[in-house]
Amino acid sequence: MPNPQDYNLSEGALETILSGGDYPSAVMQVLGKKLIHSGAGDKERVRILLSDGKHTFSYAMLTTQVNGRLGPNGIEDNGIIRIEKYITSMVNNSTGQARVLLILEADLVVAGSEVKGKIGTPEPWTDKGTANSSSSRINGAPKKVETPSKVVDSPVISKPISKVSMDTSMNFDGSLIHPISSLTPYQNRWVIRARVTGKTPVKTWSNSRGEGKLFSFDLLDESGEIRCTAFRDLVDKFHDFLQVDKIYYISKGQLKMANKQFSTLKHEYEITINNDTQIQECKDVKDSDIPQVQYNFVPFDKIPELEVGTIIDAIGVVKSVGELITFQAKSTQRELKKKDVTLIDQSSTTIDLTLWGADAENFDAPNNPVVVVKGAKINEFGGGKSLSTLVSSNMSLNPEIKECYRLKGWYEREGGAVEAKNLSARSGNVASKWMTFKEVKDQKLGQSEKGDYYRTVGTILIIKAENFLYQACPSAECNKKVLDMGNGMYKCEKCNREYPNFKHRFLASINVGDNTANQWMTLFHPEIEKILGMTAEEVGQQIENKEEINNIIERATFRELIFTCRAKIETYNDEARLKTVCIRIEPIDYEEYNQYLVDQIQQLTG
Repeated sequence: MPNPQDYNLSEGALETILSGGDYPSAVMQVLGKKLIHSGAGDKERVRILLSDGKHTFSYAMLTTQVNGRLGPNGIEDNGIIRIEKYITSMVNNSTGQARVLLILEADLVVAGSEVKGKIGTPEPWTDKGTANSSSSRINGAPKKVETPSKVVDSPVISKPISKVSMDTSMNFDGSLIHPISSLTPYQNRWVIRARVTGKTPVKTWSNSRGEGKLFSFDLLDESGEIRCTAFRDLVDKFHDFLQVDKIYYISKGQLKMANKQFSTLKHEYEITINNDTQIQECKDVKDSDIPQVQYNFVPFDKIPELEVGTIIDAIGVVKSVGELITFQAKSTQRELKKKDVTLIDQSSTTIDLTLWGADAENFDAPNNPVVVVKGAKINEFGGGKSLSTLVSSNMSLNPEIKECYRLKGWYEREGGAVEAKNLSARSGNVASKWMTFKEVKDQKLGQSEKGDYYRTVGTILIIKAENFLYQACPSAECNKKVLDMGNGMYKCEKCNREYPNFKHRFLASINVGDNTANQWMTLFHPEIEKILGMTAEEVGQQIENKEEINNIIERATFRELIFTCRAKIETYNDEARLKTVCIRIEPIDYEEYNQYLVDQIQQLTG
């Protein structure tokens, strides 16, 4: 057994920290570790058994980033660390409430291979004060069961929260800040202190159930990110009050499962603002104490590996800017504006980014700025990939982040002159290649390695209702079908994880006819939503109502549309078959289509 005198562990540190006090730069030993998953789409963490030489504590967590800095393979058993920043929090478990210690920053003092055993004879720590004390005070006193958490950034001692309010006085009763990462629907009393990293414009809606408006904003603290959404009257109350990059106290919101289709944030839940929600600007902490926006950038050359519709964070230097285009949406008759911007990154790959509305009107790009978009959507047309902003996207030019400086330096040194691969280039001149189904068959399309593209005007004859809607992985990066485990959990074999929820996705086979023949083709999620005029979630709510499902499908049949298709010969059981995938549907542009028909008539008549 190692001699305790050879190692200066901070005896009593665990008792101080877990009773609500501060212990700067505590030195402790890690006796064991276990990798765990903290929720759907969330980051993995490492659960560790800590010892300060006097007590042990098994509910301690390291983020994988911190663990990676403590050794080539993470912290070794018996290794000694110095804890520089941490959060304590109360969470629910099967036996009630338990205290958790989340370590945000730590340094390796002695590797486990050098210590070779447990130091001293520590005993498990028990929170005796939690069950008996009904009082709460800061720095060393036992706290109530309801107290959320506190953040300690050694050697600075955190302050108690002052009584603050927006419209009425907010009283936190000296409670400590709750980390965003630990928020769940099972907690009733919590307060978070976080930075607003993005805010959407106000969006209005009108349907058979009424009309209203909403907006969303993203929050970030040291432990993670979460999305919040406000509806109707609360939009007027909070939209102008909340400003991007400012820090706020927020309490009393409703937590529900996050919709991963519209967010890249890793949190399992999101917050719905309600009438009890209280928000107050925070002015009693340094701006540097709360982190800035976090990104998970995808290199452009990796985008072809991702499914169309995936939401990503993107960064690139502006190579060129297209003209502002104004047009009228055929479905709503609303005037729309868009602008295409070509970006390049260090993979020597370019891609087009489509901006909409005010972003398109106001975009100015002198001197090849760096554009950063949090939450861009991957699109495909004619075999080419592109990106587009959404209502929930946040875009910035030349932000002060290391990735921006690195990319700008590369572009100025060499990137501006490299020969780049264009992801947005279309295959087969899709825009001008009109064909009938008979011509596709007669000309034996589909022989090329990547398939052949064509457009046709056709009528939807049949939509196969069997299995056209499936339960998919809720992660934003994955759309694979999940397996119902029968216990309220759903397993994604691709992610090798179980989730308590799923999202609905479309995958359908339809039969389309033109004036020469008819053709079965596969349609994916985005195009099926266009045909049905409903989202997958809206259809999913009716899945048990067979009559309503049939009505939904009936309303979509016999519509005449333009189908952009990819034809590819595939061999199955030594039999070659033509597989047709519709990559885009759109309303008929009769001016363009009539010109095609006139050209065909002229060719026939000489």
